[in-house]
Amino acid sequence: MKKVIATTAAPGAIGPYSQAIDTGSMVFISGQIPVNPATGEIPEGIKAQAAQSLANVKAILAEAGLTVDNVVKTTVFLADMSMFADMNEVYAQTFTAPFPARSAVAVRELPKQVLVEIEVIAVR
Repeated sequence: MKKVIATTAAPGAIGPYSQAIDTGSMVFISGQIPVNPATGEIPEGIKAQAAQSLANVKAILAEAGLTVDNVVKTTVFLADMSMFADMNEVYAQTFTAPFPARSAVAVRELPKQVLVEIEVIAVR
């Protein structure tokens, strides 16, 4: 079974993909960039962008009836690894032990020239 999860509390998909897919026992959330869903604005700086990306993730989790405590894996895409420490500071305010498994990589470019994109996998 595959169910689409969608909420207006996070930015809508800008291509042929879903905000999230719920398989019943797992929820796969597409990469969230730091777009404020109410205004369409992108905040300045890596800390503000990481916070907005995580707020978008939380909104999708909530739509699926989950919280960050259900997250088992994250992938963080950064425009530059020099931003890792600042992103990590914000990330650490969102997740608590036991922390999800995580990958963090620098990529050449992200949509809308944002500094960060975060995707997660959560379990029920």
